[in-house]
Amino acid sequence: MEKTGSRGIGVKGEPVRVVFCGTPAFAVPTLLALHERGVHLVQVVTQPDRPRGRGQKPAPSPVKTAADRLGLSVLQPYRIRDPEVVRHLASSAAHALVLVAYGQILPKGLLDAFPFGALNVHPSLLPKYRGAAPIQRTILHGDTETGVSIMLMDEGMDTGPILAVERVPIKAHDTFGTLHDTLARVGADLLCRTLEAWVQGRCHPVAQDDSQTILAPPIQKHELHINWQEPAAAVCCRIRAFDPWPGAFGFHGSKRIKFFHARLSAYTAQGRPGEVLGLCRDGLLVCAGDGTSVAVGRLQVEARRPVSADAFLRGYDLPIGSTFA
Repeated sequence: MEKTGSRGIGVKGEPVRVVFCGTPAFAVPTLLALHERGVHLVQVVTQPDRPRGRGQKPAPSPVKTAADRLGLSVLQPYRIRDPEVVRHLASSAAHALVLVAYGQILPKGLLDAFPFGALNVHPSLLPKYRGAAPIQRTILHGDTETGVSIMLMDEGMDTGPILAVERVPIKAHDTFGTLHDTLARVGADLLCRTLEAWVQGRCHPVAQDDSQTILAPPIQKHELHINWQEPAAAVCCRIRAFDPWPGAFGFHGSKRIKFFHARLSAYTAQGRPGEVLGLCRDGLLVCAGDGTSVAVGRLQVEARRPVSADAFLRGYDLPIGSTFA
């Protein structure tokens, strides 16, 4: 698909009218890209303000913050399935709905309300990693490639036909954070190009191959706990999948410690799984279950901030030979 130019996205000589549904930071680049391309954002829909931070004061979503900055109309329904909400959005005369990580399931009446349907930006190569945590699951599984799929939504969970795909390599040091930001940028550009081609009849939906489905359910708390019996490659993937948030963890005695900036190390030693082997250029060396080691660049003891491995050792009693559980 060709890169879009500076002209606006239009249909029948007028700017495309879009209802945008999104909530977290991942959705913001797409919102901004649509605005920059001259799309008429008739309504931005996002989740209600939620308690955040230590004070647990209600705070707007990243999408609401961005939309307010652009002077766009914002709607924050508690239930998007509410008939009044559906009627309001359906009467907006929008050509299409664009959804990016909104956080609620859209009813069929809303999916069918727009001439060009509802387009979804999904950060995986569908049908791989359908569900709520595709980026984390991709890293956990040790994949070397991911991407963004633009899907025409149906009533299923990420089951609709595909309009466009862009592949993205996963680098050895990529984390959830770096891959999240890369896929958000790629998705924003791909959505704009796909929307333009779709409304102009230049792309066609392709059904997903359900036999290739891999599910990506929400991350459970127990999955954050590192199993040092696993091979170093698997331990490294687990740390990277939850870096910078919420952080994979282990225990030293009764202390919960989070691990970040993990690298595979060529260093081998006769150590127990979870045993601290020393300090190297890439961080703290910890033995894994296959006899190889992981270098951890940053660590965080509970109630403190993450710090570099050498700073951690200066402020925390962790002798060589200590073991994480």
